[in-house]
Amino acid sequence: MLKLAVGLLTAAAVALLLDWYAPSAAPPPAGLRRPRQAPQSGPGAEAANLLWVVQVSDIHISRFRGPKRASDFEKFCSETIDIIQPALVLATGDLTDAKTRDKLGSEQLEVEWRTYQSILKRSRVVEKTKWIDIKGNHDSFNIPHLDSVRNYYRKYSAWRKDGSFHYIHTTSFGNYSFICVDATLSPGPKRPYNFFGILNMNQMKELSLMATESLHSNHTIWFGHFPTSTIISPAPGIRTLMSSATAYLCGHLHTLGGLMPALHSQHRGGTLELELGDWMDNRRYRILVFDHDLFSFADLNFEEWPVVLITNPKSFLYSSSAHEPLDKILYSTHIRILAFSPSVVISVEVYIDGVHLGNAHQVSGPLYVLKWSPQNYSEGFHHIDVTVQDASGRISTRGHIFAMEENLSLKFGFWPSFILLTDHYVLARVLFGLIVLIQIALLVIFRYLQKPALKEKPGLLTLTSYSLHVFSKTNTFYYAVLALNLYTILGPWFVGELIDGQVGACFSFGVFVGGSFLQGSLTFVVGILQMLFFNLPLMAYLCWCLLLRCQGHSFRSHIHHVRHLMAVLVHLAMALLLGWQVYSCYFLQRTYGTLAFFLSPMRTWLVALTSALIYKTWTLKSSELRTYIVEMKNCQSS
Repeated sequence: MLKLAVGLLTAAAVALLLDWYAPSAAPPPAGLRRPRQAPQSGPGAEAANLLWVVQVSDIHISRFRGPKRASDFEKFCSETIDIIQPALVLATGDLTDAKTRDKLGSEQLEVEWRTYQSILKRSRVVEKTKWIDIKGNHDSFNIPHLDSVRNYYRKYSAWRKDGSFHYIHTTSFGNYSFICVDATLSPGPKRPYNFFGILNMNQMKELSLMATESLHSNHTIWFGHFPTSTIISPAPGIRTLMSSATAYLCGHLHTLGGLMPALHSQHRGGTLELELGDWMDNRRYRILVFDHDLFSFADLNFEEWPVVLITNPKSFLYSSSAHEPLDKILYSTHIRILAFSPSVVISVEVYIDGVHLGNAHQVSGPLYVLKWSPQNYSEGFHHIDVTVQDASGRISTRGHIFAMEENLSLKFGFWPSFILLTDHYVLARVLFGLIVLIQIALLVIFRYLQKPALKEKPGLLTLTSYSLHVFSKTNTFYYAVLALNLYTILGPWFVGELIDGQVGACFSFGVFVGGSFLQGSLTFVVGILQMLFFNLPLMAYLCWCLLLRCQGHSFRSHIHHVRHLMAVLVHLAMALLLGWQVYSCYFLQRTYGTLAFFLSPMRTWLVALTSALIYKTWTLKSSELRTYIVEMKNCQSS
C-alpha cells in the first residue's frame, strides 16, 4: 500500500512538472492585454502588410581567437543584409569577447570595439537598415560605472545608449514596438560573476511604463541579452511585465555547447521566448516576420541558401491567440512564403500532408504565393513543406505543422522549457541551502546520537555510520568541518579586485563591489559545486581515513592491508579534488589579482586546512581513538 501511494505521488509530481514546463498559452493579465482589433481580410496575393526583421546575437569579436569571426560578420553585414533587406536588425548583446589571451581574465579591449565599429562603417549597414545593438554581459565586464572611459559601448556601438528603451517602428499598416530589456550589471564585475542579469525596482517601473505604451501598437517584441531564466527581478517578475508581448528575443546561452540547438518555449501568458544560437561559433542568425500581423520566424545558418520562411499558414506550435489574429489563416486566399537567395529563385514547390499543391509564383521581392482553400484543412493538424531551388542549384526545404482549430494543443519540449522558464538563481539558492543543511545535520545528529555497538562482520552501511560517529565525536574534525560549512554560507569566499582598481568581496549570497551589492546568482551555483565536489567528499574521505585508523592501520600499513586498488582510487579521487581546489586558487589570482589569492578563505586557506586535516587523521594519537580501536578489534576477532 505504501509503495502504491509513493508511486501515485511520484506520478502526480511528474505530471505537474511536465505540465508546468510545457505550458499552453493563457491570456495575459487584463491590465497588459492588447485591445482587440476588428476582423480584417486574411492574407492574399498582394505584397502588403509585411514586415521582416533580422536578429543576431553573441558575436564576440575577439582580439585573440576566432579570426574568421570578424570577417564573416563583415560579410554578413555587407552581403547577407543586402540580400534580405530587413527593416530592422537587432544585435542582442556580447558584441565583443572581452577575454584575456589565457581566457581566465576579462577586460574591455578597445581594439575589439574598434573592429566592431569598423565593420559597421565599411559595410555601411547602418545606412541600409535600422541597426540596434545592445550590451551583453561580456560588454559589461570590468566596468566600474556607466560613465567610465572603459564603457566602450557608448563610444563604438551604433545605438550607444545604456539602459532599457522602447523603439517604435512605423509602417503604413501600423506601428510595431520593440522594447529592450537591459539587465546588464552596473558596476560590472569581471567574469564569471555577471553571468546573470539583474533588474532593480526602478528599472522594472520603467519597463512597465513601456509595456503600457506599447499596447497601442500592432505587436510588441521584447528583446534583451539574457533569457528570463537568468534575470533576477523583483515582483511581479519580468515575465509578467512582458505578457502583452508576442515574443521575447534573447541570446546568451550559445546553444549550451551544441546540446540545445533550438531553445524555444512559451510563457504561460502566451509570450514566446526565443533564444538565438550564437554567431561566435555557430554563425546563427534569425529572421522574424509579421505578415498581416501573423508572427513567424526562422533560425538560420550563415551562408546557407536559399532561405525559406512560410508566413501563412503559420506554425501552430508558435501561435498565440492572445497576441495574434489567428482567424486570418482560415480566411486567407493564398499560401505565403518568403524566399531569399543571392541567385534567382527558380522554383518554390508547396506540399501539404505530402500532396503537391503547386509552384508558388513571385509577387514582389522575396514574396511568393500560391492560391489555396484553407477550409480543406479546417480540422486537425496538417503539415506544410516548401522546397525552394535557386539558379545555382541550391535547394532548401522548410516545413511545420499548422492547424485552424485553436482548441488543439502542441507543447514545447521539456528541456528547452526547463532551461528558459525556470528561475535558476532561485533553484540554485534552494539547492545550495539544502546541501549545506544536510551536511550540517549529519554532523550534528551523529555528534549527539548514541553510537550503537558493533556486531559481528559489520556491513558497508554499518561501517559508514560508525565512521560518521567517530568523525563527529572527535572535536578536531567536528568543529573544523562544521566551521567550514557555516563559513561557506556566511563568510566572504575571497576579497580582491572584482573590478580593476576596486576591491570587493564575494559571498555565497552576493557580491559587494564599488559601493553596490549585486544579489547572489552564479555564486549559489559555485557554492553547490564547492559542496558537492569538495566539502562533502572531504568529509567522506576523512571518515574513511579515521575508520582505517580505528581498524589499527597507519598510513603506511593500510596500503598493504586494505584492498590496494580501492585505496589507490580513493586517494587519487581526493588528490584530483584537491588539485581542482588548487587550480581554483590559480584562477582567482589570474582573474582577481594577487590580493584575492591571499585573502581567499574558501580557496587558498582551504587548501592549507585540508592538508592539515588529512595529516591530522594519520597522526592523531591512538589514545584519542582507543575506545573505537578496541571495539573494532573485538568485532574483528569475534
